[in-house]
Amino acid sequence: MSKFITIGEPIALFGADDMDKSLEDATTFTKYLAGAEVNVAVGVSRLGHSTQYITRLGNDPFGKFIAKALKKNNIGTNYIESTDDYWTAYQLKNRVSKGDPDIYYFRKGSAAAHFDKAILNTIDWKDTEHVHLSGIFPAISSEALSAFRLLIELLDQNKITSTFDPNLRPQLWDSEKQMCETINELAKHADIILPGINEGKVLVGSDDPEVIADFYLNQSDTTSTVIVKLGKDGAYLKEKGTKSGKKIAGQKVEQVIDTVGAGDGFAVGIITGLLEKISIEEAVQRGNIIGALAVQSAGDNDGYPTKNDLDLVLKEL
Repeated sequence: MSKFITIGEPIALFGADDMDKSLEDATTFTKYLAGAEVNVAVGVSRLGHSTQYITRLGNDPFGKFIAKALKKNNIGTNYIESTDDYWTAYQLKNRVSKGDPDIYYFRKGSAAAHFDKAILNTIDWKDTEHVHLSGIFPAISSEALSAFRLLIELLDQNKITSTFDPNLRPQLWDSEKQMCETINELAKHADIILPGINEGKVLVGSDDPEVIADFYLNQSDTTSTVIVKLGKDGAYLKEKGTKSGKKIAGQKVEQVIDTVGAGDGFAVGIITGLLEKISIEEAVQRGNIIGALAVQSAGDNDGYPTKNDLDLVLKEL
C-alpha cells in the first residue's frame, strides 16, 4: 500500500483569470483541482511517494473531474466512495497579487460532508509511514468531525506519524470559539503541528512564533515539533526539550501570481523530507522552497515541483 495517506474534501475550483478583480467583476475562470489536503497529496505524489487520498465524491461532473485529476496525479483512490445522493463541492476564487484571495464556497451538504467513517476501518496500514491532517475536514460537518476523531484513534493504534495543519476556515464553523477549541483539541494528537503566524494569533492569542510553538509543545506529550509558517520570512522551528527555536529563512520570489497553496506546499516539503529521512532543518528549507514555487503559479497546486524540478532548485541554492 501507500507510504502517505491524507483525508479531506477535494473541490472543483473556478479561479478568476483576471488579476486583482473582485469575483463579481471577474469575467473568465479556469477550472482546477483544489482543496488543502488534496494539494498536499498532489505535491507528495509529484515528488515520487506513493499516496492514498480518503474522501467521498458525488456522481456528477465535478466528482468525475476530480477522480480523473487524482488518477492523473498518481494518487490512489482505494478509499474514495461515490454517491448519487449528494453533490461534489466547488468554489470560486479571485486572483490577487498580495494577501489572501476572496473565496466563495459551495460545499454545505456535499458528498464529503456526508462521509461514512466505516471506510476508515478498511485501511491497510502495513506500509503507511505518514498521515497528514488538516483542520478543514472536521469543520465541514459533524460526520466529518466524527470520522476525523476515529482516524486519530487508528493512527495511535497503528503508531503512524502525523502532521496537522490548522488551516483555519472561520466560515465553516459556527463560531470562532468553537473553531479554536476544536482545532486546539485535535492538534494534541499530532506529532508535528504546522500553524501559520496569523493562525497563531487566533488560536493562541499571540503572533510571537515562540509563544505559539510553546503552546502546542506544552499542551500534549504527543507533539514533538512545531513549525510556525512566517510567510515570506520563512519558518520558525522548535522541538520539544529545546530552550529556543530556529528561524529558517524563506525564499525570494520575483512575482507573486497566486498566494493560495503556499502553506500546503510547505507541508509537502516537511512530509517528503520526513519520508526521505533528511534532517528537520532541511525539510523546513524544502518546505520554504515549495511554498515559494507555489505562489508563482495560478492553480492551488500547479506550481508544486517534480523531483527533477526540486533537484534543480536545490543545486541553484
